[in-house]
Amino acid sequence: MADELDKMFYRIGDVSIMLDLPQSTIRFWEKEFSELRPRRNGGGIRRYTPADVEQLRIIRFLIREKGLTIEGAREHLRRNRRDLERKHEVIGRLKNIRRRLTDMLEALDQRQRK
Repeated sequence: MADELDKMFYRIGDVSIMLDLPQSTIRFWEKEFSELRPRRNGGGIRRYTPADVEQLRIIRFLIREKGLTIEGAREHLRRNRRDLERKHEVIGRLKNIRRRLTDMLEALDQRQRK
């Protein structure tokens, strides 16, 4: 997943689109998770590093996909940080493989129709 993050910094709008999260949710999670502290430029605009984006992906996974509460996600991050990062990375890779296989199947199907 980190492979697709090629910039040094991302604005909140870019992160919102990448993660399919409202900007208000991202700002709220910044208050709730101490490990999420994006830098700000001189104008006060948030600048998210690739590490910040990955942190948000993990938080989104815990809350949206695993169904944990904010407190549950915070506790899970505290206790299982390394294991969680590995699982999240594997899930991301598997989803990418699935997407590629689906694309190949569609291309084969279109080829057979011709």
